[in-house]
Amino acid sequence: MADQGAVAGTVGIYRRVLAAQMRSQVTYRASFLMSVTISGVFAALDLVVVLVLFGVARSMGGFGTAEVLVMFGLSSTAFAAADLAVGNLERLQFYVRSGLLDGVLLRPLSAFGQLVVVDFTPRRAGRVIVAVVILVVALARADITWTPATAVLAVVAPLAGAVMFSAVMVATATVAFWWIDSGELAFSLTNGGRDFTSYPINIYGAAMRRLFAYGLGFAFVAYYPALALLDRADPLGLPGWFGWVSPAVAAVAVAGAALSWRLGIRHYRSTGS
Repeated sequence: MADQGAVAGTVGIYRRVLAAQMRSQVTYRASFLMSVTISGVFAALDLVVVLVLFGVARSMGGFGTAEVLVMFGLSSTAFAAADLAVGNLERLQFYVRSGLLDGVLLRPLSAFGQLVVVDFTPRRAGRVIVAVVILVVALARADITWTPATAVLAVVAPLAGAVMFSAVMVATATVAFWWIDSGELAFSLTNGGRDFTSYPINIYGAAMRRLFAYGLGFAFVAYYPALALLDRADPLGLPGWFGWVSPAVAAVAVAGAALSWRLGIRHYRSTGS
């Protein structure tokens, strides 16, 4: 019972800090609404890029517009949710460089939890809203035979994708413990991963597929779940059950990110400030 009380107390602290952070950001409502709108506009512009590509080509890797939009919707929703949840960890390099991480580590709370809630950025919700709308419309327009299994997959796949993107964001952020100016690397892997997963992976070369699709698991964010939803065979010849293993891949990604975080925290040396 004492342990349960301690956990409840810790959760309560995080909840209050998060609420205070959100109140501070919505104080100026016009500015906040503008930021949310701009965030959504950026998500919509990504969609425009896809539509422009299909304006000059009827298919992409053997997939039509509706099918690619399912992949795009899954990828966009997963990335937007991850960016909202843990995207603010990109500031870790600032905490390490300035020595502010010392104060974070001195508090009797998880360093990870503190960094997530203290710098939480609700304006990124605009991208999430637009991405979800795109996904719902794409699923409605695609030729999908709806069953209980595919309905569950349509919900689980973007959530698993969000977990995978979150793991990548956490793992790339921890590079700052060894290399402070690592922001470009983190940006290239996270935003590059979003762009990579927005399209069929068979349009990429074999080397890129080995590294990004399978090595980093990006193929399981949108491509294979989309194939399962559309009941399409993989042009690369891999089995159909690959479309159902996103949660397992996400679990492996989380384990890797957690290990990277623990190693980084142990490696960190105080600035002495």
